Amino acid sequence: MPLPSRLYKYESFTAQALENLKNHSVYFASPSCFNDPYDCAVSPGVKEPSDRDVERIRNYYLAKADVPENARSQFERLDVASMRAMLLRQGQSVLDEAVKEFLSTRGVTCFSERNDSLLMWGHYGGRFKGFCLEFRTDCPPLTKARQVRYAEEMPQVDLIPLLCSDEEDSREVLDLYCTKALDWHYEKEWRCMHDKAGTLYTYPAEALTGIFIGPDAAFASFEILALIIMNQNPGVQLWQGRRSQSEFSVEFEPVTYTPHLEAKRLGLLPRDA
Repeated sequence: MPLPSRLYKYESFTAQALENLKNHSVYFASPSCFNDPYDCAVSPGVKEPSDRDVERIRNYYLAKADVPENARSQFERLDVASMRAMLLRQGQSVLDEAVKEFLSTRGVTCFSERNDSLLMWGHYGGRFKGFCLEFRTDCPPLTKARQVRYAEEMPQVDLIPLLCSDEEDSREVLDLYCTKALDWHYEKEWRCMHDKAGTLYTYPAEALTGIFIGPDAAFASFEILALIIMNQNPGVQLWQGRRSQSEFSVEFEPVTYTPHLEAKRLGLLPRDA
């Protein structure tokens, strides 16, 4: 699926979320603290390579000038069956080490295709009292967002892209960190990854295009969000959520905000208000 033009980030109404909004920042957290115990910690297996794949990997390493002599000797003398067993052991070791390294160092920040999911509002939007940010995906870091794939079984990785790539992270390995159990499919998630966990990334102001406010958010929460935005992102549209009366859903309508003193000056409020 192509990258959608907009993605959404649910937030609880907390001091940290407000500070991040004020600073145009998103936080790349370590996946080790996520609520899914398998998130970025899947236990992938390695697909058994065909005879043709074994020979392709053998030729790849024999053509490399920097292969140690003892390894080169093995590639030259082992038969296909012995090579296959060795490659499976090596591939699994590389895979296990990659997952371990990712969990210990990398950061992840998550977005959704939807802004009206009841489950997302309940789990990540402060139980309908928080807010949801709308981002353009043609601005960093969302230009590199990857879609999460939902599966019933643990993934398996092909050996060729795993062992025959000079890149630090092959696409096959990166896909592991974007694979979750089918139970989480309601999230419609896309995610961005950073080399270092605990990084606060500053996005360009024009990346933020809207703020959707939960249907149960207090008016004071709405005012705080509106005051932050009007002083730094006047082009951002505010949307007020409400519970639909006809179906199980959250509906939004655009709203504007006039500060108290300005409303008083314009005669929209009594003088003693």
